[in-house]
Amino acid sequence: MQVILLERIEKLGQMGDIVSVKPGFARNFLLPKRKALRASKANMTHFEGQRAQLEARNLELKGEAGSVADKLGGLSFIVIRQAGEAGQLYGSVSSRDLAETISEGGFSLTRNQVILDRPIKMLGLHEVRVSLHPEVITLVTVNVARSEEEAERQARGEDVTMDRFAEDGPQMVFGEDLDDDEDGEDEDGEDGAEDRAEEAGDSDAEATDREKINQTAEDTTS
Repeated sequence: MQVILLERIEKLGQMGDIVSVKPGFARNFLLPKRKALRASKANMTHFEGQRAQLEARNLELKGEAGSVADKLGGLSFIVIRQAGEAGQLYGSVSSRDLAETISEGGFSLTRNQVILDRPIKMLGLHEVRVSLHPEVITLVTVNVARSEEEAERQARGEDVTMDRFAEDGPQMVFGEDLDDDEDGEDEDGEDGAEDRAEEAGDSDAEATDREKINQTAEDTTS
């Protein structure tokens, strides 16, 4: 379907452009939101008659959006979510979630104004684009953490996933190895002691035999 854009639409075109879009996108978004008109000779004539007024209104809205961008741009918003030790969220953070969070901060937004390529599924600091006007886009930081305290640490530049893994993650266990080594040492020690005792016994027996032989020799000589 071809439509006439009544304002700049990202990735589509500028005001007055005639572009081809999917019928569903036109019927469900562009036309009901008054962002476009069906492309026809009559509508093109109507648009040209309203163009000056539309451009003036666009400049006014752009100026208002710029004022909001000056206040909103660069701000950080905290979103608390449960997550695993490696930082993977149990769920995700959507554009709707972010619109609600930013709106709670005193800015009126809809989810369509939050530009996410895909939902956020990891802890950390995420830069998110917010469209305040077709020609005014600003950046905010979304701090996704498991707690307020963790969010503060992330804001300071700490890697909370590595810290948590180091504290609670799998650790090398040496106790069993030490016990095995100790047992081995004890067994070796006992076996060695027995061997030494046997050797000592053999030596004593040999000494006794030699004494008996010497004594017999002396008696014979006498």
